Amino acid sequence: MAVPTQFAYRTLKGIGIVDAAPVYQPLPGFQKPEGNSRCCTYSPCGRYFAWATNVAVTVVDTSAGHVITSLAIPNVYEIGFSPKGSYISTWERYSKDENGDAVKNLKVWRTVEDIHPEEKQVVGKFVQKSQSGWNLQYTFDEKYCARTVTNEVQFYESGNLGIVWNKLRLEGIADFAISPGNNHSVAAFCPERKGQPASVKIFNVPNFNAPVSQKTFFKGDKVQLKWNRLGTTLIVLAQTEVDKSGKSYYGETTLYVLSANGGFDSRITLDKEGPIHDVSWSPNSKEFGVVYGYMPAKTTIFNQRAVATYNFPLGPRNTIIFSPNGRFVLIAGFGNLAGQMDIYDLEKDYKKICTIEGGNPSVCEWSPDSKFILTATTSPRLRVDNGVRVWHVAGGIVYNEDMVELYHVTWRPQSIDSSAQGDPLKPIPTPHASALAYLGTVKTPSKPAGAYRPPGARGTSTPLHFKREDEGGAAHFVSNGTSLVGAGFGRARRQVPGAETVENTVPGATLAAGPSVGTNDGDENLSKAALKNKKKREAKKLKDAEAKAAGLSATPDGSGLGADNQNRSPDRRDRREHQRSRSKGQQDIRTPSQQRERRNTNRDRNGPNNGYQGNNYNGPPGFTGPPGFNGIVGNNLRIDSRQAAPQPRAQASVPAQETPEMTVTSPMGGSPGAKKLRGLQKKIRAIEDLEMRLAGGEKLEDTQMKKIGTKATVLAELNALEREG
Repeated sequence: MAVPTQFAYRTLKGIGIVDAAPVYQPLPGFQKPEGNSRCCTYSPCGRYFAWATNVAVTVVDTSAGHVITSLAIPNVYEIGFSPKGSYISTWERYSKDENGDAVKNLKVWRTVEDIHPEEKQVVGKFVQKSQSGWNLQYTFDEKYCARTVTNEVQFYESGNLGIVWNKLRLEGIADFAISPGNNHSVAAFCPERKGQPASVKIFNVPNFNAPVSQKTFFKGDKVQLKWNRLGTTLIVLAQTEVDKSGKSYYGETTLYVLSANGGFDSRITLDKEGPIHDVSWSPNSKEFGVVYGYMPAKTTIFNQRAVATYNFPLGPRNTIIFSPNGRFVLIAGFGNLAGQMDIYDLEKDYKKICTIEGGNPSVCEWSPDSKFILTATTSPRLRVDNGVRVWHVAGGIVYNEDMVELYHVTWRPQSIDSSAQGDPLKPIPTPHASALAYLGTVKTPSKPAGAYRPPGARGTSTPLHFKREDEGGAAHFVSNGTSLVGAGFGRARRQVPGAETVENTVPGATLAAGPSVGTNDGDENLSKAALKNKKKREAKKLKDAEAKAAGLSATPDGSGLGADNQNRSPDRRDRREHQRSRSKGQQDIRTPSQQRERRNTNRDRNGPNNGYQGNNYNGPPGFTGPPGFNGIVGNNLRIDSRQAAPQPRAQASVPAQETPEMTVTSPMGGSPGAKKLRGLQKKIRAIEDLEMRLAGGEKLEDTQMKKIGTKATVLAELNALEREG
């Protein structure tokens, strides 16, 4: 006989149990408790429902609504059941007695006993400080249960919690999970410790001598351990507290899969950069789904060997939930996303059934018969628009109830065999009156407004950098927080993430072998004012080049070009050399667009009419230099003596016999000995800086200590070089 579906809720004023489709009425025989309640829950088997107030814990039968047992325990904040509902656990806040000893605040009771409620005895009690992971974990048959203490997992026989039955000892254990399948397996997680990697190990109970399967990895401060329903395969979702690459505020996430028999373990490689939003097993235990990547996220179905079998379209989604019968999958975007829910039929080649506009729900659950989806907006996440809505899998709303400060809502668990059989899609049920009233209040826009477009952009296609990746835009790219600065002068081109790549060329700039500066190629794209300014700049460059060439050839002693450099003090020359070397070291961190801009600028300078070759000077057109001159002047001046002179200019041409031999010093200044001297001085300064850091109590690396040990050798070499000079 099919068992009707049912859900329960807890609000500010009380608790309610509702029989769902098709009646949607309160459970007959259940008296709603009034007043403040702190928690409520169903047993995993679905037979019992319990809630706690500030004075007692009450358990009722979910089929009839009458009270089964009541525990006079005040100040209970958490309630939990064993898998078959035989035991109920309660957790109170951690406290100490008058003697300063910790009070045993975790207590386990038998749910049903043929004795008076006041005579009920505690099966076991423990000290449990943390509220997260507070409850005992049971095997599927309730034969054993376990809890963690420092560096070990203690196992008990469920009926005798006073004596530890067995122990699994692991140094630094932080979490564990017992398999829900027929095999008694337990997975244990140990985070990174003293330079050792984190590890997840699987043991067979009670053989704890050696693990049957294990996986070690770094980047694992905490994990989520997800067993499939059969207990044959484990998914490990590892997460770090901090992302050292600087790409995320919420740490890095990685995914691993292990088989319970040790036959397979692997890291799951994902083909889209970004965090892992959600991972969920299918009820058939043969496949699982992962939502990952920067928005719009990607959703992929993997088999139990971690091989991708299907990719869903990209979209703003962060949640995946399989239906209890394994036929449907719900992919949704909750939290700071729009609340849309896509329903796919896995048995019909992943056909999309519908998209539900769920609003802003904080709870989303499939019904046990896989026909309905329950969504709810709860407090304290949102204190307005609280309520429960039930949707049919085909997309229509069938029930709606608004509530004041709704805190919790959930379906009653029940097995697939006890649910009504048939096609969940047909027939489509008749909506409840509350759903019809809700649809009457929803305003449907007659015309989609769309995004605002300025008048100048209307009627044109949207640029790619304004589109999401699933709408045809470019892929999302996140830098690691390092500022990329070009080594050239001027401001680099601002890059918009997702924008098309455009060559960062100056309008009218020429290639190395292209036309001269005076050409008009590209001028048709310039305005009159820009063209006029361009001609002024070209004329000024030509005039400066001719003036420098005239000054060079007119200086008898060869100091016409190097006079400014000769007048510089050695300190200024050293500082200039240091700046140039630093700019050269920064060339590797330029963005591609900045490199193109620098290359195009150099190409523009290489035109045959302006006489510049990057940072080197070629001289004006027609300049040949004095007899025997090889065309190289210092490090930054290059004059090509082989260049033909079609039309020598009067101010640039000087009779060769009037110009004596030239000796021009390097603008960088100094001989090889001087360069070596500066290098040794730099090493001494670095060593003295390390000595100051060491004296201040800082712990240095081995290489830094070795560098300090070379101080005597460097000083001796420096003194010898100074004596030679």
